[in-house]
Amino acid sequence: MSDDIREIAEGLQLQGANEVIAYRLTTTPWGSSPTVPAVKVYTIVGTAYTDVTTTVMPTGTPSVTGDVITWPALKLLTIGVDYFVLMEFTISGNVFSPWAIVRCRR
Repeated sequence: MSDDIREIAEGLQLQGANEVIAYRLTTTPWGSSPTVPAVKVYTIVGTAYTDVTTTVMPTGTPSVTGDVITWPALKLLTIGVDYFVLMEFTISGNVFSPWAIVRCRR
């Protein structure tokens, strides 16, 4: 895990190339009643980040139930590539941007 406090507590996530996963985030560490959820997904190659959201999260929108945000399903990943998933939501007028790394495996 990095020293960036915005990285999700669970750290690195592993996902198979054929898997389709709708990740969830509980916002209680930041507060309750999140609104305006959004997400962007980037590939990481060296120090370059490339937005691939429309490719790997092509359908759906984030949904909120209580303090849990469910993101659109992450899919169509490439084996051996790391993905930087930047989540964003608002609580009490504050905008938070936690993130996670998803590593695609076979």
